[in-house]
Amino acid sequence: MKPIELPDGDLSIVFVRAAGPGGQNVNKLATAAQLRFNLAGTCVLNDRVKARLRVLAGRRVTDEGELLIIARNHRTQEGNRREALARLQALVEEARVEPKLRRATKPTRASKERRLEGKSRDQKVKRLRSRVRSED
Repeated sequence: MKPIELPDGDLSIVFVRAAGPGGQNVNKLATAAQLRFNLAGTCVLNDRVKARLRVLAGRRVTDEGELLIIARNHRTQEGNRREALARLQALVEEARVEPKLRRATKPTRASKERRLEGKSRDQKVKRLRSRVRSED
């Protein structure tokens, strides 16, 4: 599956001040990236992918239907912007994978017999461990 292109109209990035690496720059520069992806309004994802993405994102989805990703691990705006976009892309790719349907199966007759044989073998071993009664 090739990576999906997310339109720039569905994305918005704002830079804010953040704690973390950067020394004195932390107090002066806004380097943390807040990426907002319009999950509710995007047209590049179908409804099933949107639902899976909403579950994967969890608390990162706002009441307005926007997916919020905050990146503040790098000292520069560009580094944090790239990290936020990469994390969004990874989430979208994970949501695009359709989960396999689990089909219920019945145990085979042979497996039932093996289970019962094992149980009876354990029963005999435990019976042999018990105290021996003397016959008077």
